[in-house]
Amino acid sequence: MNIKIDDLNWGILKYLQDNARESFANIGRKVGLTPPAVAERVKKMEDMGILEGYKAVVSHTQTGYQLRAIITLRAFMGKLKPFLDTVGTFEEVLNCYRITGNENIIMEVVLKDQFHLEHFIDKLIQYGETRTHIILSDVVSDAPIKKRKIN
Repeated sequence: MNIKIDDLNWGILKYLQDNARESFANIGRKVGLTPPAVAERVKKMEDMGILEGYKAVVSHTQTGYQLRAIITLRAFMGKLKPFLDTVGTFEEVLNCYRITGNENIIMEVVLKDQFHLEHFIDKLIQYGETRTHIILSDVVSDAPIKKRKIN
């Protein structure tokens, strides 16, 4: 479903993606609307599913997780469904995607240290072959979704 989003809504989305706690009054000043008009547009975008939710961004290092990694999994025959049924219970997994290509799964995980990583990989190897990539730093992270330019 392709929903038409006008320029004012794109402006509101820009400021909410920058800071979801921004007040409707501040957003209104920036886009030229009253706070109630901003609130009404936000509510409509929530109802339409354009705004799916709001979240806090938590530092993995400040909460005791020293490693962040991307792990891909190439599931063994008959092991993909059991993995999909179980992956939601792994507290290390921040994000998990089913993908195309040689691997079936790609996960972003947080781990306390290399010993935790080894233990986590030991849990995964019953489901398939893994590849691990330690994340050194963020180059682009949670980039905002912007209005598509029409060529």
